[in-house]
Parts: sequence; structure tokens; C-alpha cells
Amino acid sequence: MRDGQSEGKTGAQPNKVHQNTPNRKENQAADRSEKRMTLPSRFHKEVHAHLSRNPPPPGSPSNRKESLNSGREKPYNPQEVQRRISEILGKYSNGFWVSKLPQIYRELYKQDIPTEAIKDLETWIHICTVEKTCSSNPSELLLYPAKEQTTTTSPTPILNPNSTSAPVPNSSTPTHQPVQSPTQRAPSTPLLTHSGSSSPRTTTSSSSSPSPPSSPATLSPDLKLKLEELLVKYSNGLWAHALPKLFQDTYKFKLPGHVLENLHLLSGICTIDYPMPDNPKRAILYKGSSSGGGGEGTKDENSNRRNSSAKKEELRVREELGRRLSNHAVPSLQIPKDEYPSVLVVEATNTNGVIIRYIGEGYSLAQESMEDEMRVFYDVNQRRPTPLSSLSSGQLIAVRAEEEEEILRGQVCEVMADRVKVHYVDHGFSEVISKTKVLELHERFFKLPFQATKCKLAGLDPFCQEPAVLKKFETMASGKILLAEIIDRGQTPIAVLYDTSQDDDVNINAACMKALQDKTLTSPLQVNSAYMNVTVRSVCSDGTIYCQLPSRGLAKLNEILENIETYFHSQVTSEFLVSNPFCGKVCLARYKGKWSRVEINNLHGRRVLDILFIDVGVQASVEVFELREIPSQFLRDLLAIPPQAVKCCLADLAVSVGSWTPEAVQWLREKVLNITDCSMKVAKVDETKRCTYVHLFTDKNFHDPGRSLNHQMAQSDLFQQQPDVFLTSHSPAKIFTTTLSSRTPSSGVYSNGCPTSTSSPGKPHVRRALTGPRGGGGGNPTSTNPPEAPSPPSSSLQLPPLLEFPPAGNNIDVYVSVACHPGHFVLQPWRDMYRLVVLMGEMILYYNKTEEKPLNIEKNHIYAAKIENSWHRVLVKGVLSNGLVSVYELDYGKHELVSCTQLQPLIKEFRQLPFQGITAQLAGLKPRQWSEEASIVFRNHVEKKPLVAQLEAIQEATNPWDRKLVVFLVDTSQEERDIWVHDIMAEFADELTKKL
Repeated sequence: MRDGQSEGKTGAQPNKVHQNTPNRKENQAADRSEKRMTLPSRFHKEVHAHLSRNPPPPGSPSNRKESLNSGREKPYNPQEVQRRISEILGKYSNGFWVSKLPQIYRELYKQDIPTEAIKDLETWIHICTVEKTCSSNPSELLLYPAKEQTTTTSPTPILNPNSTSAPVPNSSTPTHQPVQSPTQRAPSTPLLTHSGSSSPRTTTSSSSSPSPPSSPATLSPDLKLKLEELLVKYSNGLWAHALPKLFQDTYKFKLPGHVLENLHLLSGICTIDYPMPDNPKRAILYKGSSSGGGGEGTKDENSNRRNSSAKKEELRVREELGRRLSNHAVPSLQIPKDEYPSVLVVEATNTNGVIIRYIGEGYSLAQESMEDEMRVFYDVNQRRPTPLSSLSSGQLIAVRAEEEEEILRGQVCEVMADRVKVHYVDHGFSEVISKTKVLELHERFFKLPFQATKCKLAGLDPFCQEPAVLKKFETMASGKILLAEIIDRGQTPIAVLYDTSQDDDVNINAACMKALQDKTLTSPLQVNSAYMNVTVRSVCSDGTIYCQLPSRGLAKLNEILENIETYFHSQVTSEFLVSNPFCGKVCLARYKGKWSRVEINNLHGRRVLDILFIDVGVQASVEVFELREIPSQFLRDLLAIPPQAVKCCLADLAVSVGSWTPEAVQWLREKVLNITDCSMKVAKVDETKRCTYVHLFTDKNFHDPGRSLNHQMAQSDLFQQQPDVFLTSHSPAKIFTTTLSSRTPSSGVYSNGCPTSTSSPGKPHVRRALTGPRGGGGGNPTSTNPPEAPSPPSSSLQLPPLLEFPPAGNNIDVYVSVACHPGHFVLQPWRDMYRLVVLMGEMILYYNKTEEKPLNIEKNHIYAAKIENSWHRVLVKGVLSNGLVSVYELDYGKHELVSCTQLQPLIKEFRQLPFQGITAQLAGLKPRQWSEEASIVFRNHVEKKPLVAQLEAIQEATNPWDRKLVVFLVDTSQEERDIWVHDIMAEFADELTKKL
């Protein structure tokens, strides 16, 4: 869908898209079937897959056309440079940043690319395609191979092919099939082609980014080297304000103050992006190509080149081994594009080489179809093929299975006298068979890639052959169909496996890691036994408490953590930074000024995550740079110690866990926290809930039940307030926030409440929190620290500015987050999606550490509300008598019911970005009452999908959430034709009318 008219751009002659719009005249519906829209959509995945990935470095200057006409410094040979660029693009067919071209060119051809050649790239449309990104600081261009020319039979409404693109990170919930683009793009930085230029506000030059103040001209080489070493650990970017703390922790001396005041000094070693132009102190640093050759700047490209070479070598060997039978090479198996593909686990003798088979269309289904075809082809009743008389190791063959009915593909491993050892390439196992069962493999069966492949289990590399780990994996995973979260798509993908067949998702990797624990290092609790010197570490808002009991394990834990503290103090290195977090990973984080064990139990993209301090039962929300890997010399001993936080509940109370009032929680916290000589008597051990019911005492008089805190609470009126409010451990209310040491990172969120994720402690969910468009997965969203000095809530309820839209007849790229029927759906414009991701990350970090305050919740006011694991900007639609509140998500268009305890004031800093959700109705259709069948058809075509919207009209309103658009929706994901959604709905309505 191409349109020469820009969004909000004056002076350009429009291509009169409105003349082709079907609602102008009834007879134009037929005309438009020929005048189809041909914009190549570059939506690789629906937004839930995009938001889990991080945005690439910022975009390029908007005045690049002027630079094309600037004078050339010295002549060069354009033909030679063009030939070399074609060779480079052949290696990187998925595209790369133009800023990396000089370094790649220098590495390959041992000379610098002429400066003028870079300026001339846009004119070489037969060689390459240059595109500009959509960023608040456009300073980058993207380079792709030349587009294939397409022709149409009639004039076509065109979207501007030179429009900007918005990098959007990946989300986490793999609930939809990805939308493929005709021109494949780099998976690490997928781009969305905007149908029209951005509004005047977004099409200005890089002056929209804050200009850094003047400062010393350069940085010392040693300082540059240290900064590069830090930044390379964070390929997804690092917030500039986190750099001083990180630098001092790593190198034991302060970062010079002028560096942050003059960020432009870092331009030689990284790319600087300002996601919030109105705040120059909030910048993101992306590791880029430095002026020196080689290095980490082209790590991804070098990795791609190595992987590509390995694949080519593998294909060459296969061709050589199979030359006697066929001239065809078996193609390599591609990793599914789904975030969470289903896999069948075959076997594992090593966690670094788990044999799996992908399940689904193009994989197991294609294999079944091929084997059915092979059975017919080699059918004994039709013809009995002559067994092969000459065999060699590595040869591809067809094998008649023992049942004499199945024909399978195999590869010769070893040739014996009258028998042969065969590896079944699609099933992943080997056996010794008679030579009479070996047949020639026909060339038609070389087309499907070998289906048995290998993956590596994340986090288990040091224990890949540990007997306890392999035994646990065999019990939990072998022979089962599981979900695989692919966290690294290398030659051998790295994955986290989940068993989703139970009520709670089971993290197989984490379960295997727990097999290393030494059970003798914890004291088993026995009914009617009393324990002294108990320390209550955490009191959750649902009434659950976490205690530490004296044990061998606790003593050993404290000793190891002290040694780690000393070790980190003596080390000046960045190798312990966590660069690839995943659910279930055990690492280290600061708690009250000291390193403590944590387990990652939820990810909000790639920067903000939830962790559980497994030895104190405290939940936190932090940024990834605050985590550290466990040094290898301490890893085994530390993982052998079971978690030292014991989950307990007070016994013999009239109220159950989950229905505690905030007053009762606060009373208990004041009584027991920070007291080290409590005692308790065990009343019951519930193995299913992994909870121990106890009588708790603040002294050693556990013989007198009347002195227990249980008795005191039962006799009080603490549970007689707010009887209608029911809280659960899945949505705890934070009443009290622990005071942290000055050494604790400012962005760390520590609460004495229980874990705020929807999973139980230590059992993270496979699906991450959604910080992108709500229908997709959240995925790789950008997150930041909370505002350094947040303003109090505005008494005048200041609202954000309104979303800006181009004049009617223009096209905009949108994501449909909610679709009820053609008369009501919710759109999100792509243009500010990245800024929404940043906002969501800041809200998580800010509100997860904010002490809860009583609110007088009013209807039709805006607040921040915690929904699932994320904080959202909401409008209160109604307050119910049972303590629940009906809210409307202003950025996503969904209605939710939440507890009144989950609402917080929406501070001024979070009211700057316009609300991103706007309601719309489909143009080109007569208003009607849509049937359920029609609504389902409509939802299937548009919901959770990126589309192009042609703006027909804007219905203004007093409140931003009452505005409404009238638009045509066009699906441009298919290369051969564009799909106008209103045509489909009109045809469906006509057919339904005829049937009636």
C-alpha cells in the first residue's frame, strides 16, 4: 500500500487515495479489486513478538537528500564500490545499520569505504535499499538488498515508500502466528514500514534530540576501553544514568563527572538515543561500531558469518556423502519463528545437546506427510525395491522399519558384515539393522530438512553431564511434548523448556537445577516440634510469612556469600554482568547492601524484570544491570544449598490466607520484622501447598499458647474491617517498604510483600508480563529507572496531549489491540509505540517500590493500576461495593476489574505521552447490528494484527478516550495482494442477508 502523500506533510501532491476509497461510490468496489495496494509490509510478527526485542540504534538525519548533493572530497570508482556492497548484502541479506558499513567494508577489503559512497547509497536503488527509522533522535539509516520490482495492471493507491519505520521490541506471549513480510528483514531488528510519513513533529531533523553541552573534546583511551567493555555486555542498550553506579561497581573508581554531562563524547563508541526529547538526562546508550577496526561492534555480523559458514560446510559434507544417490542437498532445518514452539523431547545424554523435534505445520506434519508418501512409493505390493549392495558411512538411505509398514529416512553410521548401524535423521535415534532393510533414498525425499535437531538448555552448561541433572530431565521431559522458549537462535538454539500440562507451568531448566540441592543442608519441619531463634524475613500482604531457621545450610550460605562479597571487592571486571536473563535463572543481586541469591521469575521485556530473593522471601523489580552472575568457583556450592526462606502461615485463625486486611498485615509486620529471637511451634505441614502452619511467638515462651501472636490477632478486631475485600497472593497489596542501605541500587524495588508475579514463589510462568500491545506478547520492551524526583499527583488532573493524526485520506500504520465488531475496535499508532514501551518500564519500577497510600477513588478519574504484572494508565469506570474497581486501559482499550488496593495516583511524569489507544469504526459499511458470526470473522481478520489504516474521518470529543476514528483497514502482509477488510465484511453481510 503505497501513498505519496505524507502524514501531516504539506506541499506534496497526494496520489488521490480517496478516489479509490470504496465508500465514495458504490461502483468503485469492483474498480479497486484491480487497483490493489502493493505496499510491502515488513511486519515480521504481530506486536507481541516484536515487543519482546529491543529497539535498534536511533535513526538517521532527516536532511539526507541535501547531503547527497554535497561536494565530494575525492573521486572514487562507483562500480567497484557497488560490486563490493552487493557482496556484503549477499552475506547480510536481512540488512544492517549503515553505521556498521565502514567497519564491515574495512574488515573484508582492507581499505576504507569512500565517504561519498555512503552519501550516494540512496541513489543506488539497483544495488541496495536505504531506509530511515522512526526515532526521537534520527541518526541512523538501515541498508537492505535492492527490492524486487513489482508491476501492477492499473494505477494503484500508493503509500510513501520513503516513510519512516519504527523499531518495536519483542513481546513474550506466543499466542499468534507471525505476520510475514514479502521482504524478509533482520530478526533482531524487525521494521514496520509506515504507510505515510510521520507527522511534522516526528519528521524534523535530529534537532529534536537534546543537544549536549560543551565539554572536553575527547575521552582517554583507557576510559574508552572500559566503557566499551561495559556497553558490550548490554547489546539491548543501557540507560545513561545507570552508567556511574555500574562503572564504579566494576572498576572500583568513579566515572568522571563530565562524561554524563557531555554524552556526545561517547558517540565514537556507542549510539545515543533520547526516547524522551523533553528530558535530555534520560538517554539510552547502544553499543555501536567504534572507529577502530573489528571488535565487538560487529559481533552479530561475525556470528552470522560464522553460522552461515558452518551451515554451508554442513551442506557440502552432506552433498559429498550423498553423491552416489542424488545430486540434491538436504536443506538445513530452520528454527520456528514462534516465540514458544512446541517440541518433542527425544533424549538427552548431555543438556548441551538435547535431541528434539519441532511440532507443527512445516515440521512434524510435513514429516508425517513425507513418510506417508514414502510408504506408498516403496509399497511392497506395488514393487519390491532391490536393497543397496554397496554402503558407506554417512550415506543417506531409506530404511524399512521392523513393522514392514513404515519407511524412514536414515544415515549410515557404521557398516558391518551383514548388518549396518543407522541413525534415523527425522526421529533422532540409532539402531543396528539387517542390510536387507536398506533401500535407495529417492531424490524426492531430499527436500524436507532432517527433523531431529539439538538444543541447549539455558543455565545448565556447567552441569551438562551431571547425573542428578540428567536423571531429573529424563523423568520430567523425555518423550513429552513441551514448550520451548528460544532465548538464543544460534547454530544450536538455547532454550528454556516448560511443561504446560499442569495447572502451573513447570520450568524444566529450573527443576533440573534444583536437583543439585543437598537436602541435608535444611532442617525438615515436624509437627508439634518447637523451633527457637527464628527470624521472620518477610510478611506478605495476604498473610503469608517467610522465616529463616538456624541450620547447616544457613551457616554455609552466609559463609559463601561473605566470600563472594570479598571476591567481588577485589575484582575489576565486567564479566559477571548478566547479559541474557531468563525465567528460572539463579544469580546475585543486592539486598540491604550485600549480595544475595535471587531467582528471576518474570521478565518485562529485556531490561526490567522481577526477582525473588529466595533466602528471605522478598520480591523485587530491578533492571538487568543490577544483577551479577555467580562466580564459577562458588557456583556449585551455592546451588547445593536449598532456599533458606520457609513459607509459613499462622494457624487457628478465623480468616484464611488471602483475606487479611491491610491493618492486620501492618500489625504483624511491626511485631515480628527485624526480631531475631522469635520462636514457633509447628501445627501442620501442607506438602501440596508447600506451606507450614505455625504458632508464632516473639519470645521463647512457646509453651503458653496464649502468648502467641495467633491468639492475640484472633482476639483483636484487626480482621473486622473491609470484610468485602478479598486479596490473594496473586495480587498482593504492598503496605510497607523496607528501608534499604545506601549501597542498594536506586531502581531496586524491595517489598515485604510476597511475590507479585502470578506464579508461586520459585515457579515462574512461561508467559511474561505484557508491556507491549496487550494482544501480543510483551516482549522485548525498553525499561528505565523510575523518575529521580517524581512530582506529586496533579490536583487539576492534567491530561496528556491528544494523539495527532494526518488529514483524511492519509494512511497510518496501526496495531488493532481490541476488536469487538466493525463498529467498535481499538487502534494503536505505531509511531509512538517505542515511547509507550519506555513508559511501561518506568511505571513498573516506580510503582513496585512505592509505599501504598489510601486512595479516594473517583469515577471518571485517571489512575495507575496494576493488571497482571504490569502497571497501566487507566480510567475508572465504576467503583463496586465489594472493593473491586472497573477500569479502562487507556493505552490498550481493554476493560478490567481490579482490587481497589491495586490503584495508585498517576504522577505527572506518566501523563506526558498521549494515551495510545483510540476507538474506531470501519468505513465503507452501513451501520448495522452485527451478528456474533460477523464479529468473529472481523476479529479473526484484524485483532492482534498490524495493519494499514486509511483515515476517513475523526470524530472529536471533550475527553481523549471518547475520540473516534473512521478508517478503512488494509492487510498488506500478503505479497500478491492487499486485503481490504470492509470488502470482506460487506460480502459476509450480503451472504448472511441472503440466507435469512
